[in-house]
Amino acid sequence: MAKLAVLGHGVVGSGTVELFLKNKDKINKRGGLDLELGYVLDIRDFPGLPYSDKFTKDINDILNDDDVTVVAEVMGGVHPAYDFVLACLGRGKSVCTSNKELVAKKGAELLKAAKDHNCNFMFEASTGGAIPIIRPIHRCLAANDITACAGILNGTTNFILTKMITEKMSFEDALAMAQELGYAEKNPAADVEGDDACRKICILSSLIFGKHVYPDWVHCEGITKLTLEDVAYAESWGGAVKLIGSVKRTEDGKILPMVAPRFVCSGCQLSHIDDVFNGIMVYGDGFDEVMFYGRGAGKLPTASAVLGDVIDCAKHKTTILSQMWEDSTDNSFIADYKEDSVSMYIRVQGADKTEIENLFGDAEYITREGQPADELAFITPTLKEKDIDEKLASMSGSVLGKIRVLDM
Repeated sequence: MAKLAVLGHGVVGSGTVELFLKNKDKINKRGGLDLELGYVLDIRDFPGLPYSDKFTKDINDILNDDDVTVVAEVMGGVHPAYDFVLACLGRGKSVCTSNKELVAKKGAELLKAAKDHNCNFMFEASTGGAIPIIRPIHRCLAANDITACAGILNGTTNFILTKMITEKMSFEDALAMAQELGYAEKNPAADVEGDDACRKICILSSLIFGKHVYPDWVHCEGITKLTLEDVAYAESWGGAVKLIGSVKRTEDGKILPMVAPRFVCSGCQLSHIDDVFNGIMVYGDGFDEVMFYGRGAGKLPTASAVLGDVIDCAKHKTTILSQMWEDSTDNSFIADYKEDSVSMYIRVQGADKTEIENLFGDAEYITREGQPADELAFITPTLKEKDIDEKLASMSGSVLGKIRVLDM
């Protein structure tokens, strides 16, 4: 009989244990396994639970038990999670994690450690919660040349934007509601500044293109500067504003990962994904495009993805080499986003159409209800972003808003 150890008993950790114990017989039968709960590591005490006898405060209890073959790391953060995971892999114990920060910052090293010790490091739950995306990319779509990926990767920001779009709430009021409902933390910076989505696009970029992409190398913008005026112009244009994490291969063979608000046209499925749901589009030569959709976070949805990896690890006796990427010593393979060709929504005050047309040529003007007489909004032609910035810097008046249009 093999044992499962769970590191951390917070929201996801307790959900992982709950779901495993509830469905243990089915899991073992379907997978041809003989797996039981061995340990739950946490510095806190949890008396009165049906599995209170499984708790330990010492990682060595897990490391020194040869019957522990699979470990679920659901602690969050880099330390001490990194040290514990590395130690487990060093003992040949496969590790499954929902920890996006750990994978984004230490993934290449931990994947190498798993390979060196003939076990696995899996992270399906780190990117899309219950949405299967990691396994489809490195297995189901493995025969294709994947050229790009774009998605709504953070449910909190998508909820806030949905409230701004459908109920005309200000960003501040929508954030307060998200906090009240438990979708946003008391300190919401990781969500609203784009850090959470950045870690996820780092993981997807690394897996798709085979080299580790570190968060510090990704241009990242959040949603804190978006206004109801921007939302109204997006609706008038025929789409919606969404926070999009994306990566694509550029013409020179480099890749361009980015997190930023985007105008998304109504013809793109991502424009219709609302509330706390996530959606990820993948583009490739053999299938054109596919979308993965569902709840990207939550106790049981995330636990479901963790346990999917647990079952996979328990069944595989060797490293799954398709779920690997190499480390990167520099970011020379990352393209400069200012050199990318984009179309942009621009909102200005105090400029006139003649000046705009002299600078941008054939601009597409858009309007909104209550638009002031001295305010203009337009979509630029496709130009290099640095050229758009130069033109805006030379234009009279004030730039009130600037958002890229999604075009994958």
